[in-house]
Amino acid sequence: MVTKEMTIGQLLMEHPNVAPVLMEVGMHCLGCPSAQAESLEDAAMVHGMDADLLVEKINAFLNA
Repeated sequence: MVTKEMTIGQLLMEHPNVAPVLMEVGMHCLGCPSAQAESLEDAAMVHGMDADLLVEKINAFLNA
């Protein structure tokens, strides 16, 4: 299960198929060094979205 405390790097290492979901919500710099170490919660804040909704969307994608 994905949590908002996970870093983008950790998420993509464990679930590389999630990249299109992140791109769809506007997170286009997944390969940036700073993005790799950023938590999903921090990334959501920077992109003006609710971290809980983002995690919900990712987990729903992974469970589909």
